[in-house]
Amino acid sequence: MEKKEKKERIGVYICHCGGNISDYVDVAQIKDIVKNEEGVIISKNVMFACADSNQKEMIKDIENEKLDAIVVASCSPKLHLHTFRNVALRGGINPYNYTQVNIREQCSWAHSDTPKEATQKAAGLIRAGINKVSFSEALENIEVSSTRAVVIIGAGVSGMRASIDLAKMGNQVYLIEKENSIGGNISKWKDLFITGQKGNTIIEALGKQIRELTNITVFTSATIEKVSGSLGNFIVQVKIGSEILNLKSGAILVTTGFDSYIPKEGEFGYKTYPCVITLPEFRELIDNSRETLIYNNRKVNSIAYIYCVGMRQTKGENKYCSRVCCTTAIHSSLLVHEKFNEVQAYHLYRDIRTYGKQELLYERSSKSSDIYLKYDEKAPPVVEIAGSKLLVKVKDELTKRQELVLETDLVVLVTGMVPRSDSRQISALLKIPVGNDKFFNEIHPKLRPVETVINGVFLGGSCQGPKNISESVQSALSAAVKINALTKNPTIQLEPIIARVNFDACIWCGKCAEVCEYDAIHPLEMYGKTVASVNEAVCKGCGMCTPVCPSDAIDMAQYSNNEIEGMIDGFLEKVELEKAEGTSAPGEGEDGNTMKDMPQIWRQLAACLDKESKTIPALAKELDLNPELVTYHMMTMNKYNLVEADGLDDSDEYYAYKLKNLPHVEN
Repeated sequence: MEKKEKKERIGVYICHCGGNISDYVDVAQIKDIVKNEEGVIISKNVMFACADSNQKEMIKDIENEKLDAIVVASCSPKLHLHTFRNVALRGGINPYNYTQVNIREQCSWAHSDTPKEATQKAAGLIRAGINKVSFSEALENIEVSSTRAVVIIGAGVSGMRASIDLAKMGNQVYLIEKENSIGGNISKWKDLFITGQKGNTIIEALGKQIRELTNITVFTSATIEKVSGSLGNFIVQVKIGSEILNLKSGAILVTTGFDSYIPKEGEFGYKTYPCVITLPEFRELIDNSRETLIYNNRKVNSIAYIYCVGMRQTKGENKYCSRVCCTTAIHSSLLVHEKFNEVQAYHLYRDIRTYGKQELLYERSSKSSDIYLKYDEKAPPVVEIAGSKLLVKVKDELTKRQELVLETDLVVLVTGMVPRSDSRQISALLKIPVGNDKFFNEIHPKLRPVETVINGVFLGGSCQGPKNISESVQSALSAAVKINALTKNPTIQLEPIIARVNFDACIWCGKCAEVCEYDAIHPLEMYGKTVASVNEAVCKGCGMCTPVCPSDAIDMAQYSNNEIEGMIDGFLEKVELEKAEGTSAPGEGEDGNTMKDMPQIWRQLAACLDKESKTIPALAKELDLNPELVTYHMMTMNKYNLVEADGLDDSDEYYAYKLKNLPHVEN
């Protein structure tokens, strides 16, 4: 790789994070340590690095001091990476000449019990960041063309709803369903909780909207055979009967749904005793019964529901809670009470999880004389036949494990959601990772909940984990919005942090291609020899290829040898602390207006205390604020060493407070 010049004008900003960092890390001393590092011309402490006021100050510094790189030592880059990239861009620096050092999650929080060591580690991390940014390059985003079309795999309620929105936003939509009809699991259900709507009615309404939109094409009895290409230009090969279609799309949405858990033979008497059925089978029985609930030619007067069958297994495969089973079982019990007279219900449960408004169903069930009996996983209910009687034995935790024997006409096994049987095939075709629960994995459940590690492939509905109908539709619509944000433009911008090949050094041994999980590296004839070529649109920048190259001909943008070795050297450099460890007053040693980055109310309180100490009632009266609000903020400011007690007032009734270690503050 060509040699890069080191940065000579670097700005370093060390965040207090309102005390989250400065309570355990001596940020004032770190500022003094790093200001002497090579290339650093600005070293500042700030209360909140992400505050608008501080962002403006950073932009001024970039412009006035002609900075060529910046380092922000604060929280996780997952939270504010793009915040500070935009700061760099607004100040005139290439956004990739910025690095963020995590001294909160990786330092102050992790080592809160050892502040001296936390301070030393923070100094090492910041030095590593300075060395990294010293060798950083001005990178430009990768542009790829995009097709304004979307392939949706799975035509259940999530896929159908997403297809309608995507079509209305101007996309050509291909809706692909494995079964011979659309609708998925919902089409088989009638009464739904909590709204009481009919599942088949919902599907019919969605189907009508789809038929009215000319830019939606539905394929049933269709399977995905092959997927090639990348974001903006996927080619999805679909098999319909004996015909093969190649669909070109800019993005792919996976809404394949779930399967219901099927108990093993003999599990709680399933397929051993005739009157033991699963919850989906029971719902079908309710829907098809008229005036009397009859099963196996026998009137049903009592039902025992056994919860968590196949779910929350400590030693089994399905360790997760399926979330909707409890509510579905309770809703089914209420439907039985509404349609049929005098049916006794026993609910044998481990925990009842009817979250949100579904709690109302549990309340109604309890008032309908349903009996709830709690069992322990280590002592599950036992189902057996005694003559002509179907018996369920359970040790009730609420009566000190007293064993109860229930004579019942029907046992309903409350089963939950499991991944579809074809999910591994879909995972292999699209290279979507699966979690420990075997459902598809998103990048991050909070920050990027519908995106996968494959650019342009999104998730929606219960294919990524158990969800009710509302939650499934919401996630699919979130994915639809994300997809449209990409496909609405003729070109898509991708991050340039990818693998790069030094063609002079490459000898094409093929090892890089062998370890690439995304099929992003291929041989290319160039300069009279075969070299490795990286598909920029496909490469994820995972770095798996770099350590296996025998000629060191491949590296990663932003993770070059110089950058990595510089980080190691910076972190290993000895840190000499010149004073005792501890926290520092926020903004200490800055330009005089130390509270500019703090909340407005803190600045108001500080201005009131500028000349003399005052009590909380006096502050509340002066600022015309609620005394409780003033108390809360004064206690917070006291925690962060902004104020301190200055003795009792003349009546010995209230403490007076004064500013601590802070120069003049303007409101």
